[in-house]
Amino acid sequence: QVQLVESGGGSVQPGGSLRLSCTASASIGCMSWFRHAPGKDHEQVAGRSSTGPTTYADSVKGRFTISRDNAKNNLDLQMNMLKPEDTAMYSCAATVGAWCPLRLSDYVYWGQGTQVTVSS
Repeated sequence: QVQLVESGGGSVQPGGSLRLSCTASASIGCMSWFRHAPGKDHEQVAGRSSTGPTTYADSVKGRFTISRDNAKNNLDLQMNMLKPEDTAMYSCAATVGAWCPLRLSDYVYWGQGTQVTVSS
């Protein structure tokens, strides 16, 4: 059983920045950030496997950057130029394997989530 602990999040004005961090209790192949806004489906924001391949949702490319420290089992998400439509509950998810699935249902472990609110 792998536990995921998230930190970061909060409220920020449009154009601002936030940093989310996720730490896993053990080494695992893929770690991703998902978000869920009311009335919308879960969306993979970004994911990175332990071997390096990184994926980003089109809606965040150029604004969000994911980084992973395999030695610390840590996955960070730097979010810049935040928009109101980025408002959502952000959750860290992880699964075994060398690549990161797009669907949350394909993940074995996930964290409690942290709220990100972007408003003026």
